[in-house]
Amino acid sequence: MSSLTDIDKRLLKEVADLHEIPQGAYNIRKNGEGLSRKTTDNIDIITKTDKPGIDVIVKAGTKNESVHIPVILSQGMEDLVYNTFEIGEDADVTIVAGCGIHNGTGEKAGHDGVHEFFLRRGSRMKYVEKHYGEGNGKGQRILNPTTIIEVGEDATAEIEMLQMKGVDFAKRDTIVRLHKNARLIVTERLLTYLKQEAVSIITVELLGEGSSAQVISRSVAQNESKQVFHLNMRGHCECKGHIQCDSIIMHNAQVSAIPEISALDEGAELIHEAAIGRIASEQLMKLMSLGLTESQAEETILQGFLK
Repeated sequence: MSSLTDIDKRLLKEVADLHEIPQGAYNIRKNGEGLSRKTTDNIDIITKTDKPGIDVIVKAGTKNESVHIPVILSQGMEDLVYNTFEIGEDADVTIVAGCGIHNGTGEKAGHDGVHEFFLRRGSRMKYVEKHYGEGNGKGQRILNPTTIIEVGEDATAEIEMLQMKGVDFAKRDTIVRLHKNARLIVTERLLTYLKQEAVSIITVELLGEGSSAQVISRSVAQNESKQVFHLNMRGHCECKGHIQCDSIIMHNAQVSAIPEISALDEGAELIHEAAIGRIASEQLMKLMSLGLTESQAEETILQGFLK
């Protein structure tokens, strides 16, 4: 990664766990332009001709391969990208996305990414999306991703969404449609502090018989930050779904959790749970009795909660 600055390398480490050029296919985007790309025999990456973005095509039967598509911003600007992913039948692939922003200016730095996925019959995809922000500038760091996933018959989508501090405002909109015997697993982890705001909207449509979905969201809100969660699950047939939303609230923060389940067929089995509360005093006391200070005990509890 000789063409990357130290700031670029740090951003890539945070959003994609990259310390060097990855194995497999990748596309690195910096400040609104493609920086580096590699394809493989089974994974092709094509630049769109009608709008900014790429098409990622994973051949049918591909096994145990990965695609890294991080975006990094190191200046004040607004970036917009449209990416489409075609996951072939019986393929098994890991896709690592995410955006890192370093803003040392007084201008707003923002990235809006629209990602659309098509998982064909029997395929399996793990999708990891991380948000990270840093920099001493007064300009805001803003991220607004939209993710649309079509999970075909007998296919499985596993989604991990992570945001830890650094982002001033984020609105994440995720829409998933599940067909016959399709499966979805979503894990969301979020931490906000100062006056940051985060909105997460997850909508799951269980359309095919035998489909199932599990959505788990865990968050910590500190200082005067605000979080809003809209978790919607609709069962249109014989299916199973579970929503769980747990939040720790601290200082003067505000958290709203709005889980909604709709059974539109007598065979739909749907469950939702939501809990918001502060750190239990008995947990702090137990750790402090082992020699930790109050701040160390608090940090240990928060790290364990967000794992």
